[in-house]
Amino acid sequence: MKQPANLQAVSALKPQYLGFIFWEKSPRYMPESLAPEALAQLPDTIKKVGVFVNAGREEILQRARQYQLQAVQLHGEEGPALCRQLRQEGLEVIRAIRIGEVFQEQELHPYLGAVDYFLFDTLGQQYGGTGKAFNWQLLTHYSLPTPFFLSGGLELASLDGLETLAHLPLHALDVNSKFEVAPGLKNIPALQELFSHPMLLP
Repeated sequence: MKQPANLQAVSALKPQYLGFIFWEKSPRYMPESLAPEALAQLPDTIKKVGVFVNAGREEILQRARQYQLQAVQLHGEEGPALCRQLRQEGLEVIRAIRIGEVFQEQELHPYLGAVDYFLFDTLGQQYGGTGKAFNWQLLTHYSLPTPFFLSGGLELASLDGLETLAHLPLHALDVNSKFEVAPGLKNIPALQELFSHPMLLP
C-alpha cells in the first residue's frame, strides 16, 4: 500500500494483512507517501506488515515503532538469528523463500522455530516480486509444521489451482501486481471479486 485513499478503500474489504514496503529500490516504496498516522487509523483486525530487504535489526525495529507494525516480511538474505530477535521483540516474522525450478525443503530447517510463517514466492533476478507464478506442484510434498503464505503472480484465474494445496498449512495469499492499476495502487473492483471468490469463502 502506498496511497492514503487507496489504503482506506482496501482496508474496507477487511483483509487479514496490509503490506508496506520499506525497500527504497521498490517502485512501491512507501515512507515518502504515507504518514504513520494513516496506518494508525487502520482497524485493529488488520495486521500491518513492513516489507524489508536486508535491513538491519535496529532499522526494522525503528520502522516498526514508527508505523506501529505488527509483522515483518523479510525478502533478502536475513538469517534465522535476526528472525528470532525480531520475534523476541513481539513482531510476527514472515520469511520469504524464492522458488525456482526446484524446492529444497531442507534449506528451511534452520528457520524452524525462528519464524511464524514462510512466504513462497517466485525466484527472480532481483529481490522483490516478479509478477509470475512458480510451479505450485513443487509444494505438494511440503512436510514442515510452519504455515506459509503463497505469493508470486497470483490472479483470479489461478485460484482454482489452490485445490492441489488444500492438504497443506496454507495460511494466506499474498496478492500484488495482478490486482494493481499502477505500482502501489490497488484495483478495488478486482480485489472485491477476489474476496468473493468461492475458494476463499469460509
